[in-house]
Amino acid sequence: MWPELQTMRMTYQQITKGERPWNALGDFLNYWFGYAPDRREELVQDPIQEPEDVTAELHQWAVFCAASVEYLCQRSGLPCPDWVTAPNYNRLSEPWFTGLGAHKPQVQARLLKETPEPFSRRNIYCGNRVFANKYELAERSRGLSPSTPSAPSALSPETA
Repeated sequence: MWPELQTMRMTYQQITKGERPWNALGDFLNYWFGYAPDRREELVQDPIQEPEDVTAELHQWAVFCAASVEYLCQRSGLPCPDWVTAPNYNRLSEPWFTGLGAHKPQVQARLLKETPEPFSRRNIYCGNRVFANKYELAERSRGLSPSTPSAPSALSPETA
């Protein structure tokens, strides 16, 4: 059974209970972009709660979730909830490069340049395509006919 809303708070709780982070975040993004875009403020209003015995990895994901909310709110023109700027979500002590090939120096150099500020300010480097939106891509492609040159996708270098 799907919840009425998959909030960021629920998303982080799922991660702390062992759900793969990208699966939980993907479910959240389905609500943000597709199922409940008219309820976005509700999706992010409740603060996430780190467990008392939080591991370094779970803390990374908490900071990532805070950066995600800030990024998505900025992108959507919504007010950012106060909990996102709590001191424990300000900055990781060590840089965290995440994504395909993120262990390679040349990929890290690209991620340093391309990562949106809400992430880079927190010492997280994930690139600018971390939230490529399949809903916006589908909408854009519906407007194209076979004779119309294709628009650059969110995954192409032209939009980077």
